[in-house]
Amino acid sequence: MSDSELLYEIKDGVGWVTLNRPQARNALTFAMYEGLAEICSTVPTDGSVKCLVVIGAGEKAFAAGTDMTQFRGFSTEQDALDYEHKMDVVLGAIEACRVPTIAAISQACTGGGAGIAAACDIRIATADLKFGFPIARTLGNCLSIANLSRLSQLMGFGRVKEIIFTARLVGAEEAKAAGLISEIVDDHSALVARAGELAETLKGHAPITLRTTKEGLRRLRVEGAKADDRDLVVAAYMSEDFKEGLEAFLGKRKPEWKGR
Repeated sequence: MSDSELLYEIKDGVGWVTLNRPQARNALTFAMYEGLAEICSTVPTDGSVKCLVVIGAGEKAFAAGTDMTQFRGFSTEQDALDYEHKMDVVLGAIEACRVPTIAAISQACTGGGAGIAAACDIRIATADLKFGFPIARTLGNCLSIANLSRLSQLMGFGRVKEIIFTARLVGAEEAKAAGLISEIVDDHSALVARAGELAETLKGHAPITLRTTKEGLRRLRVEGAKADDRDLVVAAYMSEDFKEGLEAFLGKRKPEWKGR
């Protein structure tokens, strides 16, 4: 991967990750996937990074899936299994990232790009959003069960089946009505501004509350309602932040979160 294909910059406690191949509608190389997973897996919890924003370069795409030229080398069953395993690892790393993640989506968000967006915590999009997995009319491949599970939780089992079967792309209004995205903005400049505003809001909230909620919801999706949450409950209630929040509330002042 060229260093310029995946940009990462920390500004005022917010990590901005840019998928930077606008000439290819930000189609992802395997190295870009791995780089994104590495960023999400190693993000510090010392307060230096309190939120991640993932965005595509330019106005025409968040990411138009995987760079298809990389599939030409597939020749064995193991090639296919390894690819889907790689995707599960990457999307799992995004979902399990220890700080909140925001997908700021402009226009095309398809295939692997749609998978990345679905693995983020909050999704906002421009009015010209086109979201989906048109693989039934393009590559003829499939999604892993882990990927299908994540999408079904967001959009509903029936809608996921329908959009994959018909290979159609979901627009912004439908995506918002389905709960896939939370906000629609007019254009790319408004998208960047709104993502920054959301990141600022998240920066001011209790990081342990956000972290344990993220992990609890991940376990709920994967393991069901009987998933063990005792470590999460203890981590929150025994934290310095909980004591600080309690005293700040009773003292009618703003809490000073430390993330521990």
